[in-house]
Amino acid sequence: MKYSTDSTVMDVDENLLHRWWITVDKASILVIVVLMLLGLLMCMASSTELAIQNGKGSFFYVGKQALFCAVGFCLLIILSMLSVKFIKRSSIILFFISFFLILAIPIFGTDFGKGAYRWLSLGFISFQPSELIKPFYVIFAAWLFVSSIERATLPGIYISLLISLTLVIALILQPDYGQASLIIATWAIMYFVSGAPVFFLVIVAGVALASAFYVFRTVAYVSDRVNSFLSGEIDPLSQIGRAHSAIREGGYFGVGLGEGNVKIHLPDAHTDLILAVAAEEYGLLLCFLIIGLTGFVTVRAAILLSKEESFFIRLSGAGITGLIGMQALINLAVTVRLIPAKGMTLPFISYGGSSLISVCILCGILLCFTKRRPRYGLNF
Repeated sequence: MKYSTDSTVMDVDENLLHRWWITVDKASILVIVVLMLLGLLMCMASSTELAIQNGKGSFFYVGKQALFCAVGFCLLIILSMLSVKFIKRSSIILFFISFFLILAIPIFGTDFGKGAYRWLSLGFISFQPSELIKPFYVIFAAWLFVSSIERATLPGIYISLLISLTLVIALILQPDYGQASLIIATWAIMYFVSGAPVFFLVIVAGVALASAFYVFRTVAYVSDRVNSFLSGEIDPLSQIGRAHSAIREGGYFGVGLGEGNVKIHLPDAHTDLILAVAAEEYGLLLCFLIIGLTGFVTVRAAILLSKEESFFIRLSGAGITGLIGMQALINLAVTVRLIPAKGMTLPFISYGGSSLISVCILCGILLCFTKRRPRYGLNF
């Protein structure tokens, strides 16, 4: 009987799905699923008018988003089952592949009539390399940071900064100032967490501010947005003006599903300004729920990461949580006019395959890094 019992235990230990289930953070998975369902609900509320205008079925974009959710969730689960070592090695390779795809955009990219060449189209599918590179960038940068700290002779931090600046320049040429600023801010978070000298961080911040001022003075539409923001007056017919009106109309409980008008007037109602649709049709209570759930994912991950012994895991996790949190904050701040307008999706809620797949990869890596790891030698 003793042999039989030991064999049963060994069989359980060898079961990957069982090992994953007992070690993964199930609360985070549940919250992520709820956010995805809320994203589908908001896609249904915001995209039906656009689908009809484009000659599609009423639920065309909802169906596509549901497919993105299915693919993204599968990737999230698969990544959460993998080992840290495998994620590290594969992310470095995928970073360079994604980086070369971004460099190819000026030649092979398309703008879909939006004026910014950010997409690569294969005919049957299109995607934004700038979205897909973010998870792999964080892992690659963290690996360079750790290599530099463990071996003082390796200039990993400076190499990571050089690569980050190269990536930022490539993004600015699209132009995509939102993603470029997100990359620099993520690098700064990891630099700060790594315990590197603050003086160098101040220099980087100064260069970033000087670059932002140069863009403001030389790029017409950027200066127009900033000047409009600083003027204090809101054009009621502008996108932000209509978003503000929608938030006021919705109140605490909203006007009801399908009863809102802002989605008719906003071209980005299903993407960048989807929170305005949520506020108008479902009220501020749904907005607070979305904000709270997004905050739960990032804060819980930060708490779990603080208990990890591996510096690489802590540093990578800090970069990922910082990236997700900043992206959500930028989207919210633009919607309520705390900062000038810029294109930035709300994680899990905004429509878009590239954005959703990217955040699912980020959260899948987080789930892998925050798994409970017993100290008796099993490599989870």
